Amino acid sequence: MPITADYIRIADEIVADIRANRLKPEDRLPSIAQLAAKYKVSPSTVKQVYVRLEALRVIWRHQGKGVFVNHPKLWMREP
Repeated sequence: MPITADYIRIADEIVADIRANRLKPEDRLPSIAQLAAKYKVSPSTVKQVYVRLEALRVIWRHQGKGVFVNHPKLWMREP
């Protein structure tokens, strides 16, 4: 069984939380330090998570304010 990189696994968990409505549009995500502590990974891994989610348009960043969940219509594909 292939091993999934931590940043992909964490990003997938965040997407799953959004799909399950545990995270909603405009919700603020934890800081890099908070997420690193939660998943017991380095801050650079969390940065990769946020870069990946931003590239997929799942999140958006606002300098000095944080990282926020985008509206699913902007990124979620219909089944």
